[in-house]
Amino acid sequence: MDIKEIQNLIKFVSKSDVAEVTYKTDEFEISIKTNNGSIVYAPEVSRPMPTIANHPAAATPTVTSNQPESSQAEEDTSKYVTIKSPMIGTFYRKPSPDKEVFVNVGDTVSAGSIVCVIEAMKLFNEIESEVSGKIVKFLVDDASPVEFDQPLFLVDPS
Repeated sequence: MDIKEIQNLIKFVSKSDVAEVTYKTDEFEISIKTNNGSIVYAPEVSRPMPTIANHPAAATPTVTSNQPESSQAEEDTSKYVTIKSPMIGTFYRKPSPDKEVFVNVGDTVSAGSIVCVIEAMKLFNEIESEVSGKIVKFLVDDASPVEFDQPLFLVDPS
């Protein structure tokens, strides 16, 4: 089962009323369960390998800003477009530890430019911006676990 098939299975479960789906082969087993509308993902492989579990509590987005909290609550984000995670995995701002970050706050991106990578099952997937504009805010920290459809960036399209 490749990453695209896993993503499609996760999308199916998240959009349906199914509480749990288990897919099992001789070498691979994956269980996807919903927990109050959130996806809990736990693949299991028959050879010895640690189980990966991304729980909603572990993937709470962290907002980084130098503004006081009261002004953050009052900030109007409705004019911004959100770049969301297309998969479950670990968010990285750099292609590798010795390279520069893809984007910083204030950088201008165009549709199709790479803004980050998400590691899923030892594969590093380049995430492209779907919109053109200026990066306004990061919604997750580097090397943090992310869920499917979790907001990653805010982009000002003007």
